[in-house]
This record gives sequence, structure tokens and C-alpha cells, in this order.
Amino acid sequence: MKKDITPTTVNGVYIAAVQEWNDEMLDQSWYMYLINDMDVAIESVMVVTSAFGTLDGELKKTSTLRHAYLEVPAHAAIKVEWLPNNLLDLHNECMVTFFIGNSLRDRKYVFRKGGLTADRLLPLPVLHRPGILAD
Repeated sequence: MKKDITPTTVNGVYIAAVQEWNDEMLDQSWYMYLINDMDVAIESVMVVTSAFGTLDGELKKTSTLRHAYLEVPAHAAIKVEWLPNNLLDLHNECMVTFFIGNSLRDRKYVFRKGGLTADRLLPLPVLHRPGILAD
């Protein structure tokens, strides 16, 4: 069975964090985006997020959130979720699974603890705004 699985690398699909105005919080907040910078749409997309780490010497872990999208068109981006400020002191992990044709692809992305800072902003593909790409 394992011999039938061909691992494929994921290129052109990113998870990014972008700062935007949050009307409810009346402040700048970080939002997570899924970016498809490929020339083809990705289908049956599943994004699973959680955060974990140590705060004040105590191990913390958030709930796991799942987001499903039928399709993300080529050269498009989708806002996935808000990243509350109290989660920025934890590692934020995101697992993205999708199909290109009949080929299943997946990749884990991580925003490291304390990694979402204004000094790390870079121009993002597709969004054409400053943000931070997850590792």
C-alpha cells in the first residue's frame, strides 16, 4: 500500500497572515489567508488549524478548527480565520489538504510563537499586500 503513494511537493499554495482593521475589536488584527498562486484551481480544500505552546510555564492547546472549500480558483486567496492576539504567543499550525485533478496534496504550515510582527512583513503573492508567509 505505501508503495502506491507518491509524495508530491506543494508549491504555489501558501498560508499567510495579514494585518487588517477589525471593526469588532476596533484595532488592527491578524487574519489567516489561504493563497493559491498556481495556474490551476485547487479542489476539495480542507484547512485544519490549531495553536499550541507554553504560556506562564503551562502547556496550552486550542480547539481544532476545520474549514472546507469546494474550490480555490487559480491566482486567488480566501480569508480563513481571525488570529486573536492571545494566540500570537503560541505556535499556530495549519494543515492544508486539497486535490489537483486526481492528485491529493497536503502540507503543514506553522506560524512560530512571536513570529507575527510588523518587521517581518513582505509583499504577498496574489494579495499584493504586505503579510507574513507561514513556514
